[in-house]
Amino acid sequence: MIRQSEEFGIGKVTASIVVHNTPRSQLEKVLKSLASYPFAHIYIIDNGDKETFNSFTEFHRIKYQKVANRGFGAGHNVAIKEAIAEGSEYHLVLNADVFWEGDVIAPIIAYLNVNSDVGIISPKTYYPDGTLQYNCRMLPRPSDLFFKRFMPGIVRDKRMTGYLLEKHDHDFPLNSPYLLGSFMLFRIDALKEVGLFDERFFMYPEDIDITRRIHAKWKTLFWPEVSIIHEHQAASRHNIKMLMIHLYNMIKYFNKWGWFFDPLRKKFNQRLINQIHKLESSKTQKGRG
Repeated sequence: MIRQSEEFGIGKVTASIVVHNTPRSQLEKVLKSLASYPFAHIYIIDNGDKETFNSFTEFHRIKYQKVANRGFGAGHNVAIKEAIAEGSEYHLVLNADVFWEGDVIAPIIAYLNVNSDVGIISPKTYYPDGTLQYNCRMLPRPSDLFFKRFMPGIVRDKRMTGYLLEKHDHDFPLNSPYLLGSFMLFRIDALKEVGLFDERFFMYPEDIDITRRIHAKWKTLFWPEVSIIHEHQAASRHNIKMLMIHLYNMIKYFNKWGWFFDPLRKKFNQRLINQIHKLESSKTQKGRG
C-alpha cells in the first residue's frame, strides 16, 4: 500500500517504468520499493510482445499503457508528457530491475525542494552482491566505447578506470555530465527547458544525451546520501543482437555531438576532473588537520 503524506506533497511526483517482456515478479519487486512514497501516478509503459501488466490491483495509482516498441526513451516520453500535463514537479525514470529498502524517494525530494539548481539526481547504486556500480561517469569518447568492447581485459580496465571514475570517492556528491538511466529523478522544469529523451536513440545513449543537455543548464547530481540496488543484466555484453543495437545507437550519438571534436564534452569532462581534484584536496587538508 502507498502511504499517504502531506509532508512530501502528494500529487507532485510521478514515476515511469518501461517494460519489455519483463518477468512479473521483477516488476512487483520494484513496485514494492516505490510503495514507500506517495506518487501521484506510476506509469507502466509496456512495449513488449504481449499485454502482461494490465492488472496490479494491490498497488495504488498505477497507470498502464501498451505502446509500440519505439525504444526506452520514447516509452518514458509517453509517461513524462502525461506527467507534465497533470502538473507534476518531479518525475522518476526507473528501470524494472531496480529495487531498494526503506524510503529512498522522500530524502531526494526534500533535497531537490531546497536545491533549485539541480535538474537530475541519481543515488549511489550497488549490484546485488554489494559491489559498487559506477553510475556517474565522464562523457564518453569513441575510443572509450572501442576499449570497453574490444580491447583485452588489462588494457580495457586501465582505460575504463578514468572513464568510470573508479578512483573517485563515491561517498561524496558529484555534478556529473553522465548519469546512468536506471534511476533518474528529473525536475520537470529542467525537462521543459531542454526537452525530453531524444527518440532517435532506440536505447543505450539516451541517458548520456539527456544528462549532458540538462547539465549545460542545471546541476546533474550523483547524490550518495541514499542507495539502491540495480541488477543490471548488461544484455549487449552477452547478446550479439543487443551489441549491434548498442553500437548503432552510439554511432548516432557521436554523429549528433561529435566524434573527435566535441567542445562540450571536453569542457564538461574537465570541469568534472576539477571537481574531483578539489574534493581530494579538501579531504587531504582535513586529514592533516
